[in-house]
Amino acid sequence: MLRMMLGGRLRRLREASGLSREEAGASIRGSDSKISRLELGRTGFRERDLFDLLTAYGVTDPTEREEFRELARQANASGWWHRDSDWLPKWFDTYLGLEQAARLIRVYEPRAVPELLQTHDYASALLSLAHPDESGESIERRVALRMDRQQIFDRADPPHAWLIVDEAALRRPIGGSAVWHDQLDHLLRVAARSNITVQVLADHVGGPAVADGAFTMLRFAEPDLPDIVYLQQLTSALYLDKGSDLGAYRAVANRLSVLAAPPEYTTGLLEALRERHKPILDRPLRED
Repeated sequence: MLRMMLGGRLRRLREASGLSREEAGASIRGSDSKISRLELGRTGFRERDLFDLLTAYGVTDPTEREEFRELARQANASGWWHRDSDWLPKWFDTYLGLEQAARLIRVYEPRAVPELLQTHDYASALLSLAHPDESGESIERRVALRMDRQQIFDRADPPHAWLIVDEAALRRPIGGSAVWHDQLDHLLRVAARSNITVQVLADHVGGPAVADGAFTMLRFAEPDLPDIVYLQQLTSALYLDKGSDLGAYRAVANRLSVLAAPPEYTTGLLEALRERHKPILDRPLRED
């Protein structure tokens, strides 16, 4: 996100100076495609290139140049998840940086409880199913990463999350009845937070028939940054930021929010599921 922010600012400076991407590329001994990658935030900035671009764009004030240098330093720094770089796919590393910077996170999930709302045991059971050949230690590292991601909600200025989940996903007892029951209890707690909105899409609505699988939309505080739609696949991911794509997914998200039960009904729906499928050990013994 910081690379995207820095790239956007440099693009505005370039356009204000009247230089083309080809001319800007020549100032750093590069090509127009390199300038395009820098402006889109798809690659990091070398300090020499940054200062040469600022000079070409007429930015000579030492204080302003130092602000750009500091932003580039932060943009090039590794995130807290760098400790998992030995197994973390690059395409997911990108998503983590965007998720950490988002101000609004909209999620539609038809298959399971959304990752940002999962308990440790539920996530462990789900990841064990997804990666059956991995060791327990490897699964635990994946779970720890997922739990760490949830800390964004504990920040002083947390993002708002708006999550829509299919009723069928909530009825699926991942990890067994006790784990699933604890997961529902956790959902009841987090749904009460002012910055987290949870809606349940009833089975009769059709769920996945309304939208072609899970998706996440991210919105950022920086006004020049576009929303991003994230689509995770088995071995890769798609990041969509074109206006037509954003409009299509935004329309689906809005439609799903209308079809799903209003947020004020979520607590009652979760409690009904919880009571209907209580673990056997929690039920009172029957007297004959």
